Amino acid sequence: MKTRKIYFVFTCLLYGLQTEAQDQLLQSLKDSLAAAPRTEYVTGTFKALYIVNMKTIEAPAAGALNVEIQHRFGALNSGSYELFGLDNATLRMGLDYGISDRLSVGIGRSSFQKTFDGYLKYKLLRQSDNNGRMPLSVSILSSMSYYTQHFPDKTYLNSTYRLAYTTQVLMARKFSRLFSMELTPTLIHYNLVPTSADQNNVLALAGGARMKISRRMSINVEYDYLFPNQVVSTPVNNSLSLGWDIETGGHVFQLVFSNSQSMTETQYITQTPGTWSHGDIYFGFNISRNFNLKVHK
Repeated sequence: MKTRKIYFVFTCLLYGLQTEAQDQLLQSLKDSLAAAPRTEYVTGTFKALYIVNMKTIEAPAAGALNVEIQHRFGALNSGSYELFGLDNATLRMGLDYGISDRLSVGIGRSSFQKTFDGYLKYKLLRQSDNNGRMPLSVSILSSMSYYTQHFPDKTYLNSTYRLAYTTQVLMARKFSRLFSMELTPTLIHYNLVPTSADQNNVLALAGGARMKISRRMSINVEYDYLFPNQVVSTPVNNSLSLGWDIETGGHVFQLVFSNSQSMTETQYITQTPGTWSHGDIYFGFNISRNFNLKVHK
């Protein structure tokens, strides 16, 4: 009988110790989760890879391919004989591929001056939406353009002179599910400029925003400010562009109005001669379609 009592007391003591250890383990786990909550990142700051002409911080997912078609008609002030610009058009076709969730690459070809372009984009920082540790997303973009159009009066234009380079820091924040904004400091280098008075290194500051007006539609605006006294030999105006995004299933369709007909950074930032006030407005569209090329095991 005495042995049974000792066994009973020992069992109760062991059970109590086990229960206390479990409670301590659960409390430690709760404290750990409370001290280090899982970071959740903001998605869908912009719906497409372009606000209008300017690239966004968005990129294809790893293993995904984006096909981009950008089309601009002629100027609306060209008159009825040109059907207000519809008889003339500029086209750019591009491919964007996600090497990883942070690194993407793209190539394109534009009919404007028969220009080829390519870029690399890397996402440095991602905006977090639960703890406020990172208030914005930041990407670095480096691109290159090469125009191949022949100019009979400029036989000296070799391959080196036709190259230009762009470096951009894309900084964006999604303020709410309806409104996002991006600011992009830009440095452009031209291997050849028209005169010695023009600068080979050109600084600009671009800004853009997106406002959703329905579940599948948004209005975009983009402005590219070129700092003065850098391009002086030819008339140039800052590029102002408006877009209307329409999400239709697997692709995004953008209606575009801009005073720039070109669609690469080295051209529309420093080679926009027209103004909205004079009717130099180019209507067009962007179409993007995403394809998943990643093989699932």
